[in-house]
Amino acid sequence: MPVIDVVCVHSLSRVHAAEFDTLVGQDNPFIEHNFLNALEQSQSVGAVAGWVPSHVFARRNNLLVGAIPAYVKDNSFGEYIFDWAWAQAAHRARIPYYPKVVCAVPFTPASGPRILLHPDDPDKDSVTESLINGLFSLAESSRASSIHVLFCTEAERNTLVSRYGFLPRITFQYHWYADHYLSFEDYLSRLRAPARKMIRRERRQVQDAGVEVDVVPGRDLADNQWDLLYRYYRSTAREYGANPYLTREFFSVIRESQNQRALGIFARQNAKTIAGSLYFEKGRHLYGRYWGRSEDIPALHFELCYYRPIEYAITRGHTLFEAGAQGEHKIKRGLMPRATYSAHWFRDQRFAASVSGYLDREAQVVAEQMTALSACGPFHRNS
Repeated sequence: MPVIDVVCVHSLSRVHAAEFDTLVGQDNPFIEHNFLNALEQSQSVGAVAGWVPSHVFARRNNLLVGAIPAYVKDNSFGEYIFDWAWAQAAHRARIPYYPKVVCAVPFTPASGPRILLHPDDPDKDSVTESLINGLFSLAESSRASSIHVLFCTEAERNTLVSRYGFLPRITFQYHWYADHYLSFEDYLSRLRAPARKMIRRERRQVQDAGVEVDVVPGRDLADNQWDLLYRYYRSTAREYGANPYLTREFFSVIRESQNQRALGIFARQNAKTIAGSLYFEKGRHLYGRYWGRSEDIPALHFELCYYRPIEYAITRGHTLFEAGAQGEHKIKRGLMPRATYSAHWFRDQRFAASVSGYLDREAQVVAEQMTALSACGPFHRNS
C-alpha cells in the first residue's frame, strides 16, 4: 500500500473545502472547513490570540485521507476543558507548561471527531497512527510540553489512551436527546407534573410580556440581524467577565460561507428586537452557541435558549441538541448530564504521573455527580 505522507499546515486555506469536508462526517458543523477557516480568516485565532493553526494532514497518493485540526497555544483560554490548575502546578514544579498542542475547535465546547479519516480509506488504523505520530512531531518541533485532544469521541479517547499513552479525562455537559416526540406538547407529557407546570409558566411569562419569537434560517438572516448577534455575543461575554474571542469579521465570514448551517432565534417586543441566539445545525444535530439580550424579561433566556430550540429540533427530526457548557438549571428543562471526553499526553513523565492520579480522583467525583444529577431529572421514571 502506498506510503502515507504527513505534513503540518498552518492555514486551512491551503486545502480545498470540498476535499477537507470528505473527512468530517454528517452531524458536526464545527469541524467543517468553512467554520475552522472562518476562525482563521477573521483572525479570531492566530499568533495574537495564542492559537497558532498547526493542522496535521495525511495524504496517500496525494489524496487527503486524514487530518487533525490542531493549534500550538501559549495560554489556556477558550478551551472549556480547564487545565489552569495543571499549568500552575507545573509552574510551581519549574516545568514549562506552554507552549502546548491543542486538538479542538477553538472557543467551541461541542463534542465531535478530532481524528478525521476518509470514509473510503481501506487502512484507517495506519492513517490514525500516521496522524498521531504527526502530532508528536509537532509537539517536538514546537517544544510543546503536552498534547490535549478536547471534546473528542469516546472511541478516539480510548484509542489515544490504549495505543499512544494519553491520559483519559471525563467531564460532562447537559444535552437533550430526542425520544420519538411528536410535538413540544408530547415532549412535555413525558415530564413529571412539576416540570411541566414550570415550563408552561415560564413560556406564559414570555407571552404575557408581549414578546414574539422569530426563528430565522441562516440564509435569511439580514445584515442587521448578524450585527445584533455579534453585539449580543459581546455583551454577554462582558456581563460574565469572559473574553469575547470572536471578531466581528468572524460573523461576516460565517454569513457568507456557512449560512446554511446557521439558525437565528430572535425575540421582539413592541416591534423592537430585544434578544437573540445563534445556533448551528448539521444532519440531525443542533448546537446552541451565543445569546444575548437588551431587555430583562423573566424566562426569556429559557425560551430562546431551551424551549424554542427544543421545539425546533422536534419539528426538524433532530436527535441531539447541545445547549453549550455548564448549567445545572438545564436539568429541570430536560437537558440531562452526558459524558464528554478528552485525552492528554505530557512530555514530563513525573508530571504525567501526578496528573494521572488527579484524573483518577476526578473521574470518580464526576461519575458520582452525574449519577446524583441524573436522579434529579424531570422525566417520568418509565420514560
